[in-house]
Amino acid sequence: MLVLTPEAEADIDEACRWYGQRGSCLGDAFLQSARAALSSVEQFPEGYPQVYRSTRRALLRRFPYGLLYSRSDDTYYVLGCFHTSQDPSALERRLDL
Repeated sequence: MLVLTPEAEADIDEACRWYGQRGSCLGDAFLQSARAALSSVEQFPEGYPQVYRSTRRALLRRFPYGLLYSRSDDTYYVLGCFHTSQDPSALERRLDL
C-alpha cells in the first residue's frame, strides 16, 4: 500500500501550481509525471535507490523532482516531493520528523 503524507501532497500541489504559472500545460504535465512516479513506486517499491537511511527516491520524468518514501510494515509512505537541487539539510529535517 502507498500512502501520501500531507506534506508530500502539499509539495506536489505547490510544484504543480508553480509550473502552472509558467505555462498553460506545465502544471498538468507535472501532475501527470508525479502520478506516473507514484504508480511506479506502488508497483516496484524496492526498485529505487536508498538515498538517506532507509528512505528511497524515485525521480520524476521531465522534471527535476524526486519522491522520497520509506517503508513501515507493509505500507510505503511518500514523505515528500523535492526539487533535486534543494538543500539536503531541508530533506534531512523532514525525514527526521
